[in-house]
This record gives sequence, structure tokens and C-alpha cells, in this order.
Amino acid sequence: MLQEGYRQCSKTVMDNVSDEGFSFDVEGVSNYWHDYKKVAAEMLIHGAAGRQKWLSTISEMKELGKGKKYDCIIGVSGGVDSTYIAYLVKQAKLRPLVVHFDNGWNSEIAVQNINKIIDYLDADLYTLVVDWEEFRDLQRAYLKAGVIDIEALTDHAIIGTLYKLAAKNNIKHVISGSNIETEGVLPKAWIHGKLDSENIKDIHSKYGKVELKTFPFFGVLKKFYYLNFKQLSFISPINWGPYNKENVKSLISREIGWKDYGGKHHESIFTKFYQNYILPIKFKVDKRKAHLSNLICSGQISKEQALIELEQPLYDPNELIQDKEYVIKKLGFTSIEFDKILSEEPRSHKEFLVEGPIERHFTWIKPFKIIYKLFK
Repeated sequence: MLQEGYRQCSKTVMDNVSDEGFSFDVEGVSNYWHDYKKVAAEMLIHGAAGRQKWLSTISEMKELGKGKKYDCIIGVSGGVDSTYIAYLVKQAKLRPLVVHFDNGWNSEIAVQNINKIIDYLDADLYTLVVDWEEFRDLQRAYLKAGVIDIEALTDHAIIGTLYKLAAKNNIKHVISGSNIETEGVLPKAWIHGKLDSENIKDIHSKYGKVELKTFPFFGVLKKFYYLNFKQLSFISPINWGPYNKENVKSLISREIGWKDYGGKHHESIFTKFYQNYILPIKFKVDKRKAHLSNLICSGQISKEQALIELEQPLYDPNELIQDKEYVIKKLGFTSIEFDKILSEEPRSHKEFLVEGPIERHFTWIKPFKIIYKLFK
């Protein structure tokens, strides 16, 4: 049953459920449609201009990579976007260092996909393995705290590791699979800053028990060093050409042997359960609305098709029973404990310490930057 005052965007399937920032224009078009169009106009470079930008970036990476083992670094999860990046890198004849974060939740299909990517690229793979007891304790702490962005833990670890390895190997370009056409629509209420190490530490200090010795925190000092001294460049070449999700799936299946795992980010067992069960039960968030709205905004599906998709159940009943039992057991909860956590009121990440801009921590940064550039 729809809540009183329910409203849905006239162009997308975004609505005012669990998002206080939702707004409409006089024609009933939501801010998400307008925000997407604005960002797309600024960041998407298609046609000859996009092709030229990618070619010139390839030349720059190869030039900077002369005499080095690698000329770029990429992260892989076994998902569509990162696999497509592997394809683009191979076609460009680049020499990547490939990084994967094994957080203990990979599906069998994801592992198979990663192995196929490495074989396809004939590249070195660096696998970040955080002590499982530590990572489990972090996830347990986030669940107990009642905050929404549990996936920030994985994102924080992989981003920090990409920076660290790029700097260590003197690599200037980190090639990302992030893109506007499938990821441009996402309510800020559903996420928290991925680089906020203070938020992670504060939540864990209040709800965690295990000492964190191996988790790769990406704190303000490291960010200052990598961003200002190493000057690493994150690039998103998927934004420099048309990106049709279904066409890309067919391409990477044919060229790399990639296998579909059923849904966006379902290469991770935890992410699948988080998106299809934890988010809707505790936070009243159906993340499919954002994913499908992205595809509507980029012209890949119609709103009618998206509405039909939303009528489908979030979880196959048999898979839900199996996955719920597996996740609860692996996280070390009882069913009663876990259900109690999901029944409690959500809390904002901002109820805990937040990091804020680097400049807030170091008032001397601006004059130091000027001096550094003069004597560089």
C-alpha cells in the first residue's frame, strides 16, 4: 500500500520514499532527472570528441609508463563495469596492475569472472585480504549502529589501496569503472562519504570489539600526501563513449567469458543481501529505483519497462532463506539478534564523527601548496 502523500517522478521511477531531498518541478519531474541531465551534459563526452579524449589519455599513460612495469592501475570485482574496463585496457594495449579486494563475500561466479579477467589481460593481480575477524567486526558494528552505508567499508578499503599501490609503483593513472549512464542517480540519503575514515573509526569504537590491524584506513594525512604530492589521476573512460549495459554484457561475455550473476552488484553475496533485504526492511530503500532510473535517464529502457521490473519480487523466496541463513551465521549473529537490529530505528552517519574537508584539518595546506609548487 502506498503511503499518504506518496509521489513518483513523472519521468523516472524515483519517489519520495526514504528521501527527504526529493523534489518536483511544476510538471512533476523530479530533481533526479534534472540532476542527471546536468551532470551528463558536463561529464559525458561521446562521439569523436570522446574517442579522441580516450586516445590522448592512452598516449599519455603509455608515455608516463615508459621504463616502468605498469602504466595504469584498475580495480576489479567481477562485475560488469570493472570487467568492461579490463576490456578497454586490453584493447588499448596498456599494462595494468589489477587490484581486487577479497572481503570474504565473493560469489563463485565473481571469482570465476576475476580469474577470466586476469587470464584475458595476462596481468599481475594484487589481492587485498583484510583479516576476516576484523572485517566481520566492522560490518557487525555498522549493523549495530543502524547506519545505512555498510558498503562504505569495502569502498573505503579498495580506494585507499588503489592510491597506495599506484603511488608505490609510480603509476599516475587509476582507471575507474564509475560512470554516469548507470550510476548517475543515487540519493545522498542512501550513502555516506566513502573516504571518511573518522566515521568508520568512531562507529567501530562504539560498537566493535576486534582491534583493527589490517584494515587499510585512508586517513587525512594519506589523502593529503597522495592528492598533493603524488597527484594521482582518477579517470572514467566509460563516460567517453556510449555505454549500453546489455550490449556491454554481451561483449564481455563473448570476449572474456564473463558470466552474469543476476543483478547490479550481486557479484557479492553480502551486497546482494544488503540491497535486496537489509535496505528495504530497515531503511525502506529499494535500490532498484535508482538503478532503473539511471537506465531511463540514459535512454536504455522506458519508464514502463522499469515499472514492470519493480513489480518483480526483490528476492526469490528460496534464495532469501538460504542467503539470510548464510549471512547471519557468517556475521556471527543469531536470527533473533539480527531481526532485532533490523527492527530498530535507523541512525544517520552524521550522529558519529565525520572527517570533513582536508583543509579543515590542516590550516597550513594552502600556503604549503604554493611553496611546494615554487620549488617543485
